Amino acid sequence: MQGKLILKDGSIWEGRSFGAGRPAAGEVVFATGMVGYPQSFTDPSYEGQILVLTYPLVGNYGVPDKKFWESDRIHISGLVVCNYNATPSHHSSRQSLAQWLKKEGVPALEIKDTRGLTQKLRQHGVMLGKIVNRGITRNGTRNHAEDNLDFYDPNQENLVAKVSTKKIIKSGKGKKTVVLIDCGAKRNIVRSLEKRSLNVITVPWDYDLGKLKAKFQSVVVSNGPGDPSVNEPTILNIQKLMAKKYPILGICLGNQLLALAAGGKTYKLKFGHRGQNQPCVLKGTKRCFLTTQNHGFAVGKIPKGFTEWFYNANDNTNEGIIHKKLPWMSVQFHPEATPGPVDTDWIFDEFLKKAKL
Repeated sequence: MQGKLILKDGSIWEGRSFGAGRPAAGEVVFATGMVGYPQSFTDPSYEGQILVLTYPLVGNYGVPDKKFWESDRIHISGLVVCNYNATPSHHSSRQSLAQWLKKEGVPALEIKDTRGLTQKLRQHGVMLGKIVNRGITRNGTRNHAEDNLDFYDPNQENLVAKVSTKKIIKSGKGKKTVVLIDCGAKRNIVRSLEKRSLNVITVPWDYDLGKLKAKFQSVVVSNGPGDPSVNEPTILNIQKLMAKKYPILGICLGNQLLALAAGGKTYKLKFGHRGQNQPCVLKGTKRCFLTTQNHGFAVGKIPKGFTEWFYNANDNTNEGIIHKKLPWMSVQFHPEATPGPVDTDWIFDEFLKKAKL
């Protein structure tokens, strides 16, 4: 089946469909990672987005067991690749990428000029788009009804509310307890905390921790999708935690939410940072770390009492803030990786040290 990607500016990219035979609309973004598509697709931060992968070969190692995913489902709305490999070969593969996408109802296109598409998004910024399939109907005519599918801007709604847990979840075996505010958390955040002998209590994005009966010593604010400014309940709850001087670590969206709670400001990036090769410099040093990232917004104004912790070596945008005196810190990248390098796994240890856990 043939299909096409239609961008809001009217440009059309034709290709071969290999995913679900249904249309989809969303924000078209690109990611520059070479590997890790199962973990990326199941990252809730991609909710509502049509993802273009710049690496030219996708699908060659199939899809692993669900326990290796970062959530229980695919969150991208659609997928665009250059070359799809339909015959995966890997010891962990349980199904092909096409089989997985069809089961999850996610359309996908194989187009030959993903480079040109990515250059367009870099030049003009991410834009709305839709994937439509041009299949043959039962009477032998082409179905163009899908072309009338409306464009959809995921940033106009509260995506965090869609992907956050609906209940409180307790895990881990330790003497100290950390609360994870789930704004769309990847599973490896919990695993990273558990392996440091911590109990983890995962709560919904808008949960008032003043109502939590269990005692806890610190808080982690997770990654998640969309515009941070729409998450007012989370921002208010972080302010309450700050008033009681609880140690706080923010990750990705958590970086932006901590900044907003402390009086800072955020803004939308032109085309965002997505991939496993984003270089981040530790401020005041010459140390540069390769990081995994997936975000379209960034911290613009650093709040009073904080200082810049990391910055992006490509465009100098903020990649983390840290309080000058109190145990409040956050990073724009993913120290838990999955996928990507584990160069910054030490962030968790630094937080626990500051929190005296």
